[in-house]
Amino acid sequence: MSGFKNPKSTVSESPNAVRFGFTTESESWNGRFAMIGFLSIVLIEAFSGQGFLHFWGIL
Repeated sequence: MSGFKNPKSTVSESPNAVRFGFTTESESWNGRFAMIGFLSIVLIEAFSGQGFLHFWGIL
């Protein structure tokens, strides 16, 4: 039995790994993308002097 190798898992054990479906990792990625989007809106409003919706011509 010494000739048998232990099979490795194909799923990464990293908490930052990208996995699809309803997993805790997907919630972490959703939160990160939400933070990037929120920061983008704040920066657009700070540098343009207009609100986000006015900047894009929606209002």
